[in-house]
Amino acid sequence: MIPSTIKALILDMDGVVWKGDAPIGDLPATFKRIRERGLKFVFATNNGTKTPDEYKEKLKELGVEIQADQVVTSALGIAFLMAQKHPKGTKIFLIGENGMRAALEEKGFEILDVENAAQAEAVVMGIDRSINFQKVAEATLLVRAGRPFYTTNTDRTFPTPRGEIPGSGSWLSVVISATGIEPIVAGKPFPYLMELSLERLGTSKEETLVVGDRLETDIAAGKSVGCPTAFVLSGVSKLEEARDWEPSIIADSLAKLVE
Repeated sequence: MIPSTIKALILDMDGVVWKGDAPIGDLPATFKRIRERGLKFVFATNNGTKTPDEYKEKLKELGVEIQADQVVTSALGIAFLMAQKHPKGTKIFLIGENGMRAALEEKGFEILDVENAAQAEAVVMGIDRSINFQKVAEATLLVRAGRPFYTTNTDRTFPTPRGEIPGSGSWLSVVISATGIEPIVAGKPFPYLMELSLERLGTSKEETLVVGDRLETDIAAGKSVGCPTAFVLSGVSKLEEARDWEPSIIADSLAKLVE
């Protein structure tokens, strides 16, 4: 199903490789097949909750061995983006988890807790499973006061084995509604993660297939940088929605794609 011109894959995670913590199909067999075909690959995910090393360990538990530099998260994307716009030492109020904190601190930013949020020079939001009213209120006050406003992604939902739950975009919508201000977005469908992924792969856009389950993020991101795209039906978006996005390939799953 994959054309012979393709030399590498940019793979989404949630909805392609797993749902929640449940693997989609026989992952060791799928990645053995990918390697047998000589395909290079990286993972590019809008989920910035974990660090690349934590994702490496999660994949190892599922029987897939990778290097940490094969993981590009929206947390890395936002740290890359903010480093171009703000000096080291900039104070940031973060609504997010360990993956985002680690990426931002690695770039030299100072992360403030909610008690000191008023000192923040910028606001960054992503998935935060300990989000509460105080955090959202502080973010709202800062954005309304003119602080630069960033987010990892605008995914409204997050797939789990039981169904979809609120994603980063759902929480983000509260602050947008309260301020009337849209954030700068680092994750898919914007091109930052794709550009970082292509850089790590060392392949051209024409040789690199972007694989995802969300048409409005994964497939749109691939198209934004001129890569061919593969839409898999194992996650969020439905087959009947694909006509408007025109992915290069449609497959039931990653396993079927690489057969």
